[in-house]
Amino acid sequence: MAEERMQRRLAAILVSDVVGYSGMMAADEAGTLARLKALRAEVFDPVTERHGGRIFKNTGDGALVEFGSAFDAVQAALEVQGDLGRRNASLPDSHQVLLRIGISLGDVIIDGEDLYGNGVNIAARMEALAEPGEICISTNVHEHVSNSMDVAFQDLGDQTVKGLDKPVRSYRLVPTAANQQNTADPEATAPLALPDKPSIAVLPFQNMSGDPEQEFFADGMAEDIITGLSRYRSLFVIARNSTFAYKGQSPDLRDVSRDLGVRYVLEGSIRKGGSRIRLTAQLIEGSSGNHIWAERYDRELTDIFAVQDEITETIVAAIGPEIDQVERERAQRLPPESLDAWESYQRGLWHLYRFSEEDNAEAQRLFKQTAVISPNFAPAKSGLTHALYFSFMHGYAQDRSAVLEEAFESGRQAIAFDERDADAHFALGRILQMKHELDASIAECEAAVTYNPSFAHAHLGLGTALLFAGDWTLAIESFDRAIRLSPHDPLLWIVLAAKSMALLGSKQLEEAEKTARQATRQPTAELSPYAVLAAILGQSGKDAEAQQAMADLLRIKQDISISHIEQIFPYRDKVNLEYLIEGLRKAGIPH
Repeated sequence: MAEERMQRRLAAILVSDVVGYSGMMAADEAGTLARLKALRAEVFDPVTERHGGRIFKNTGDGALVEFGSAFDAVQAALEVQGDLGRRNASLPDSHQVLLRIGISLGDVIIDGEDLYGNGVNIAARMEALAEPGEICISTNVHEHVSNSMDVAFQDLGDQTVKGLDKPVRSYRLVPTAANQQNTADPEATAPLALPDKPSIAVLPFQNMSGDPEQEFFADGMAEDIITGLSRYRSLFVIARNSTFAYKGQSPDLRDVSRDLGVRYVLEGSIRKGGSRIRLTAQLIEGSSGNHIWAERYDRELTDIFAVQDEITETIVAAIGPEIDQVERERAQRLPPESLDAWESYQRGLWHLYRFSEEDNAEAQRLFKQTAVISPNFAPAKSGLTHALYFSFMHGYAQDRSAVLEEAFESGRQAIAFDERDADAHFALGRILQMKHELDASIAECEAAVTYNPSFAHAHLGLGTALLFAGDWTLAIESFDRAIRLSPHDPLLWIVLAAKSMALLGSKQLEEAEKTARQATRQPTAELSPYAVLAAILGQSGKDAEAQQAMADLLRIKQDISISHIEQIFPYRDKVNLEYLIEGLRKAGIPH
């Protein structure tokens, strides 16, 4: 009988998920359930029925729907997201409901009221890629609808899917801003409102070599950079279809900024000569035309794809911190009473990275203020977690165990609000280290790396977890990766100090000393580089230099003690901790 009930067929599958469901339920269970019930009755179910969809599952935080065609599935998804956007516009942040939607076209098995198969698995993977309020589709859906819908598609590249040997190409549906500006409506030519987070457009790179073959390389570079930047949850990235409308033109970048509604524009050029290629890229602030960042890359074209991947990764990793720095400085110039959630958060980061007790307290206040302005804003919770972490590390707090528990809860909330935020996983991961839960920390930091491979801090977090677990080689690899991705990072002194600890653990004392001294020379360097340098010099038998390093450490923290060191360096194997402490004793740590 079971076999008779089972059907196999080709279908379009839609999977939806409520963003931050766990956090919403924790904050207001009754209100959340009521809002989701209304959403289903007034939006989701009627739209699905209108487009011939069949709902197989509609749990509290998501749905699984079958459609007869890819067009119907995408059209329904667009209507649902559009209706939700209009409803949310009149609601406070705490009452807004955001969906991620993924759509695939593939074989499915229908077994009574159950639906499963590769089509379902791929749709679920597409949903996981979508930003809040957006839609991601598989390549076969794209093939069916790309020429029949007035919507742009951002290529997200190949994605692995559990149970499939081959990756699946995926696309994100986005508004076509470039098309919107060409209507007869005068309002259509008005500047688009800037998003509530930093926004960037990557223009097609110019081929200056005169070789038509290099057009593919130039276009591929821009496309890969768009894909890489899209992994940053803090950035709003304009899709390829909109920016490539400027291909072959030399527009005023201020006009591009205005027309696409972005604060930043990246442009570049490629020139080939013999077996070498030169790529230049520059980041411009759209409203002023000011150059924020520029770099030139000269490479041998031994493997064009390897060169493309390497330069793309380097550019993507460089742009994020540069934009963050500009955003922090911009927020600092604004009057306090005018701050929105993003600006309040950025001002909190500005204070966080000044690494003083007073600034740390102000950073905590601002992150908590941000959470009041926007209760489901994950970065506010991540920022607070980082601030509490530094309060624990530097001994600002009177009750350090209470600070650690508050930080742990804040980190958990950040992930509940946005489970794909790499910084949220990094923040929780470093707190788990201080709680001596190293395996859990490694898992969180690996998740951070997975969600954003270009995020240097994720590699820092993974490296420190591996360091305290005693895996020196893998720890050093992670630290080197972090340095390569962000060589001018405000946390560079932490990366270098941690790397010197791994070198100390592996008894590479000369290299450890060199790295620790480099860490102490960083302008914002705090306690840990000086402590590690003193331990290294103590174990190297350089008594006079060790005593000088200890004197420098005591100037930073007069009450430094062995018990403090034991709290902030949670080695799994106490032999490794004792080796470091022995070096500090040789350097003359007072107590």
